[in-house]
Amino acid sequence: MRNQTICLIGGTGFVGRHLAAELTRHGYSIRVLTRHRERCRELLVFPDLELVETDVHEPSALAEGIAGCAVVVNLAGILNEVRTPGANFSAVHAKLPAKIVSACREKDVGRLLHMSALNAAEQAPSEYLRSKWVGETAVLAATRDIDITVFRPSVIFGHDDSFFNRFAVLLRLSRFVIPLACSGTKLAPVHVEDVVKAISNTLSDKGAFGRTYELCGPHHYTLKELVEYTANVCGLNRRVIALSDRLSELQARLLEFVPGKPFSIDNYNSLQVDCVCSDNGFASLNINPVCLEAVVPLYLGAKDRNARFQIMRSQARRQ
Repeated sequence: MRNQTICLIGGTGFVGRHLAAELTRHGYSIRVLTRHRERCRELLVFPDLELVETDVHEPSALAEGIAGCAVVVNLAGILNEVRTPGANFSAVHAKLPAKIVSACREKDVGRLLHMSALNAAEQAPSEYLRSKWVGETAVLAATRDIDITVFRPSVIFGHDDSFFNRFAVLLRLSRFVIPLACSGTKLAPVHVEDVVKAISNTLSDKGAFGRTYELCGPHHYTLKELVEYTANVCGLNRRVIALSDRLSELQARLLEFVPGKPFSIDNYNSLQVDCVCSDNGFASLNINPVCLEAVVPLYLGAKDRNARFQIMRSQARRQ
C-alpha cells in the first residue's frame, strides 16, 4: 500500500494536518481535497502530498477527487454551525459521509476510514452528536462491499488544538475569576499523535475492517479540573467558578452571539454526557496513550501566548 495514494477529506483541519505528517513519514502518497487551496499551502512542505481544490459536497467533484486512490480517510467535522454554505451539521456530518460511500463505490475505492465522535447516538442530546451518528450509520452500512473502520475519539489535544489553547486565551482575558459551564462533565483527552497513529496502524490491518474504536486518553478529568490545570500551567492565578445548570445554559445562549462562537447551546447540550470510553480501543491496537501532563506543558507555557492567539485567529478563519 505504500506505493498507493491515500485521500484525506478534512485533511486541512487539526487532525488532518497531523495525519498527513504521520503518513508521509511512513512513505505514503497523500491527496488532500480542500475548498480553498491557497489557505492550506503550508501542507505542500510534505513530500508526495497533493492539494486538490474541489467541492467535496458536490458528488461528481468528490468522485473525481478520490479517483485512483486506494484509501479514503474522512476527517471532516465542525464543532459549530456557521452561515457558510455547507457548514452545517447535516451537510458535514450526515450527508457528506453518505456521498463519500457512493463515491467510493463509483470509483472502486475499497477502503474507508471514518472519524465519528464519542457519544454519537440517535438520541444524543446535541445536534452535533446526532448528526455524527447519522454519518457513522451510513458508513457502517457499507461494510458489505467496502472495508470500513470507524474512530470515536474523546476531546483531542495537541500543540495546535482548539481546546487547551482556547481556554488559555480565555483565562488570560479574564481577571481573577472565570465562570465555567458544565464544569462537572468528565472528559478523557486524547493526544492527536495517538489518534493519527491509530489511523495509520489500521490502514491495511484486516483485523480492523468493520470495527469501531473508541479512543481516549489514560485518565478522566472533570472540565473544571482541566481548566484549573490550564491556568496552573500558564502561571495564572484564576479562580474557576462552576456555574449551575441553568446559568450554564444561559452562558451558552449568550456566547453564541460572540464572534467566533466560543460556546454554543449545542456545545452545552453535548456536555450533558461524559465524554469517556466504555472500551478504549488503544488496548487492542497496542498503543499506550500519552497522558496530557507529559505534553500540554510543552506548548502551553507563558512564552507561547502570542502563538496561541495566532492559532485561534487561524482557526477562526477556517471556520
